[in-house]
Amino acid sequence: MSEILIGWAEESLVPTKKIRLAGQFYERISQFVESEISATAMAVEADGEQMIMVSADLGGIPEFLLSMIRENFARLTDELAPEKLIVAVTHTHTSHVLEAPKSQADANPIGTTRDILAEFMPPEKEYKALVTADDSVLDPKEATVFVAEKVAKAAYRAWKSRKPALYTNEFGRAAVGMCRRVSYDDGTAAMWGDTNSANFVSMEGGNDSGIELIYTFDKDKKLTGIVANIACPSQILEQRSFISADFWGRAKAIIREKLGKDVYLLALGGAAGDQCPRDLVRWVEPETPIDDPHVIRPLPLRRKADPSMFDISGCNRAGKRIANEIISVYEEIGELKSEAVFSHKVLKMDLPLRKATKTDYEKSVREIEYYVQKNADKPVFDYSDNAKMYVYAGNILRYRQQQFKEIYSIESHVIRFGDVAFCTNPFELFLDYGNRIKARSYAEQTFVVQLCCGKGGYLPTEKAERAGHYSAYISSGNVGHEGGDLYVRETLETINAMFEGEDIYTK
Repeated sequence: MSEILIGWAEESLVPTKKIRLAGQFYERISQFVESEISATAMAVEADGEQMIMVSADLGGIPEFLLSMIRENFARLTDELAPEKLIVAVTHTHTSHVLEAPKSQADANPIGTTRDILAEFMPPEKEYKALVTADDSVLDPKEATVFVAEKVAKAAYRAWKSRKPALYTNEFGRAAVGMCRRVSYDDGTAAMWGDTNSANFVSMEGGNDSGIELIYTFDKDKKLTGIVANIACPSQILEQRSFISADFWGRAKAIIREKLGKDVYLLALGGAAGDQCPRDLVRWVEPETPIDDPHVIRPLPLRRKADPSMFDISGCNRAGKRIANEIISVYEEIGELKSEAVFSHKVLKMDLPLRKATKTDYEKSVREIEYYVQKNADKPVFDYSDNAKMYVYAGNILRYRQQQFKEIYSIESHVIRFGDVAFCTNPFELFLDYGNRIKARSYAEQTFVVQLCCGKGGYLPTEKAERAGHYSAYISSGNVGHEGGDLYVRETLETINAMFEGEDIYTK
């Protein structure tokens, strides 16, 4: 155990141009900035070990972006091994579309679901975007370069600003995340399913209202930053056409108003692959129209519940709930610590690739052939066609991929920070996996951080795979429940080894 050094920094991810917005099957271009998107970095050094953890307001962190960030960081300093730089995202759907540089894109022999659709289209047909982007819109490749530079700069500045610090780990509760998969009486389930149905049985999974918290201070006991881990993606405004950090942006603004304009917020998403900020039982309609067929209800009933969790009113409410709880817990903080046992393990896990059967493949080929034939009179194919054929194109891609690859390798980080453990994964990890880790971890608190250092898609439970639908389809992610079980086992083994021989039980 030694004195702990902590540094903070933040960089805006808002460019001077408009951007393409990621996260939906339909295409959107930003019209204005609703709230600033940013990259926030916390650097920690103690016991001869280091880490920098970054939270970026992005939809995902694909491997090509992570590589570019680390390369940029390595050009700024050689004082820290690049693999000790951890990058996670808040999973907002009102941020940049990212695209690999041509050299990396060409190295992908499998292609995309859009490539599969084009493969089946007649030669005279073409795929056309719904939105035509002019020079006022940042190109996705340019956006990737811009984001990589900004994230690396935030990490570097945090590293260079580290100083002797105090900290405390705390816990709060705020009702933000709820299950978004609806179960029916025939054993099926649907993401965003309609609960106003005689066939509705239950929500497929639970929810977790807990907020894992760390507060950091300088030597004069002035608050410098907050780490907050919540099992919910920041996706209230996900269908809108503006730049936004969603509810985390609102929470940060309130915290800075109440606790100081220089306080940093490291927002980390917990295991939330099957979670959302909306109550599907007490369904409240969007205040304004949206272009998403999955959330349209034929006969919505009037409900007294949250404000619309598709609009700014709902975003304000969720952000306020989070901020109020963080502030309330802060007001009750007791003893601060200046030393910590600190350990950082970088793991390479080989998980089994989720496979498509020959039957899945053959059915998918037939479905796409039939769809293209049925729509032969369409002059062009667009995003809506890609969305409708996504599951079948994904099955074809996976079937081809598994012919020469059976393992999906991930980078995972396990960190001990005093009595706290952090564990990361690149998935939209279903809540049950996170709960299993938290329940059996030897740490006093466990921060499960998803969508970190990679982009592995959804990782559903066995129950969800049987029930089907989006988020549990083969095309929705690279790894199935067998890989999820392996991830839990290896993560727990690594966490618990860090606390081996210590008194971990309540006296």
